[in-house]
This record gives sequence, C-alpha cells and structure tokens, in this order.
Amino acid sequence: MAHPLLFEPFALRGLTVRNRLWVAPMCQYSVTERDGVPRDWHLQHIGALARGGAGLVVMEATAVAPEGRISPEDLGLWNEEQQAAFARISGIAHAHGAAIAVQLAHAGRKASTYRSWPGEPNGSVPQSEGGWETVAPSALPFDEQYATPRELTVDEIAGLVGAFSAAASRAVQAGFDAVEVHAAHGYLLQEFLSPLSNHREDAYGGPLENRARFTREVIRAIRGDHPDLPIIVRISGTDWVDGGFTVEEAATVSEWFAEDGADLVDVSSAGNSPLSVIPVGPSYQVPLAARVRRAGALAVGAVGAITSAQQAEGILVTGQADVISLGRPLLANPHLPLQWAAELRSPNAAGLVPPQYHRARF
Repeated sequence: MAHPLLFEPFALRGLTVRNRLWVAPMCQYSVTERDGVPRDWHLQHIGALARGGAGLVVMEATAVAPEGRISPEDLGLWNEEQQAAFARISGIAHAHGAAIAVQLAHAGRKASTYRSWPGEPNGSVPQSEGGWETVAPSALPFDEQYATPRELTVDEIAGLVGAFSAAASRAVQAGFDAVEVHAAHGYLLQEFLSPLSNHREDAYGGPLENRARFTREVIRAIRGDHPDLPIIVRISGTDWVDGGFTVEEAATVSEWFAEDGADLVDVSSAGNSPLSVIPVGPSYQVPLAARVRRAGALAVGAVGAITSAQQAEGILVTGQADVISLGRPLLANPHLPLQWAAELRSPNAAGLVPPQYHRARF
C-alpha cells in the first residue's frame, strides 16, 4: 500500500498522534505496595509499548479515589506522589515519539477484588485482607462472589465527579497528552449507564438520559477545567444481555458525549453481567464501533480480536472506525506496530524504528 491509513497521523483536538494504531489500556495489578504509585514494572511496560511504534499508549485503569481501585494492587491518581511517578512514565513515552493517555476509572461494585493473576482467588477481598466497602448506583452485587455494594448518595456522586476532574488535572500536570474516561466493562460509570445495574428512581436512574447523567457530568467537569485536553470515553457498546445496555443506546450517548466536550469514543463491550453471552471472534466488536460511528457525532475507536495488519487496515478503509486499539497482541509483541508498518509498506515504517534497532528485521 502506498499510504496505509493505519499509519497516517490522526488529529485529536489539538494533539496530532503519529498513527492510528493505539495501545488499549491493560490492567497489570502490579502495585505491590498497594499505594497506587507506578514503579519499575510500569516504567518498563509502558516504555516498551511506546518504543514499539504505537501512536497513542493508553495507560491502564487508574483510580480517581482509593476505593475506586479494582484491586489493592491497582494504580491511582489521587495524590502528588502518584502524579510525580506518572510524570517519569509520560516522559519515557514522549522520548520514544508516542503520545500517552491515562484511563481514569472507578471500579464501583467491582472494586476491592483479588487481582486477575493465575492462581489468585476470585471475588471480593475482605476488609481483613486489605479490602474495603464498595459503592454502586444500586445495592446489587455483580455476582455471588462479590460483596453487595452500598448505593451512592447524590452528594457522593457529585464528589466523585470532582474526583475525576481532579485526577484529570493531575494527569495534565504529569505530562499526559489525553485522558480516557472509563465508562465500560461493568465499572462504576457503566453501572450507571446500564439498566441491569442501575435501579435508581432519582435523577440518575430510569431513562437513558438519567442513566447517562453521571458520565456526562464527568466529561463536562474535565472539559470545563481543560478546554484543550483531548478526552476519550471508553464504553461497552452492549452488555450482550437481553434488557441491558444496547448499541443503539451507545450511539445515542455518543452524541451526548460530543455535546459535553468528548473527542473520541472507544467502543468495547460487556463486563457488567456474568450472564453475558459474548460472540467472540475476529473483529467481533467492530460492528458496535461502526454503528456508533454512523451516529456521526464523534471519532470512534475499534478494539477486540484484531490480530492482523490487513484486518486493521480494512476496518479503517471501510469506514467502520477511525483508530484501532490493540491489547493482548501487544503483550505478546510490543513491537507489532513496527512489524505491521513494514508489512503494509508504509512510508513511515523506517522512521518508527529506533536507531538502536535498525538492524532488526521487522
């Protein structure tokens, strides 16, 4: 290909990203000190991904408050020590020519769980082992292995909007180029979006407009504080459960998010119900991204079971998405973008390769 779209620059508000092959956020559960501070593992992990030629590296779910962590070993961005440690990581990404974002998150009823490592238990960590009380839109547990959460008050919701905004400000101070608001995979903001987990009868429950209110308030708060900061929102395009959140609702909220100041919606799926029946296969989530993109309000990212350069390029060329995010393939090979750029014969291929690696055969 003379000019594969996958390796053309992409503009995100005032940010120009060097290509459209991005790193999806992937939890590492590696803060052994349990204080939310990134250390050597994250520095090496993100450094390798940035060196590998991706356009934008999105750091894993990073809690806006201590009780928002998925596990005690998760990252956080609620204090200055964390902010200073993240600044070193953003500097490493920039040194390799990549842009970097951080996914701001609150795990809601799926917080305080054991980390997802082989051999670890499942379900909630008891307070005697360092766990904590969880919160949610309604007092409904994810399943029988999870503790029943406490329903958030309206005042507490307002406080969490402030926590997201404060974390975004810390991200800017730490040198991040963009933030991603995590409203997917059954965590707090998606718990509000989905009727499966939101049984409230106030202004934050019931019709879609109310269920989307919390996420919209978060986006507006960040945009109000940072007029030029690119804002990505990750959503689950469907719960894959009858009576749950649907792709049509996803298309509608994407239009609302655009009004609130978001720049791109990254469309994943599921995570909010153990009853989900997910038709996993090549590009299985791409039709969800394509439907949201047809709404025309926002740029759209596609993710999930995208494993070849031709597959990724085809998704972009056919207009189903604007950018492609990879997860597991980049854990297996952080240099996959360099390989794909060479495979597609991108004019940018050689320029992506660090000079120290010029003898490699990508």
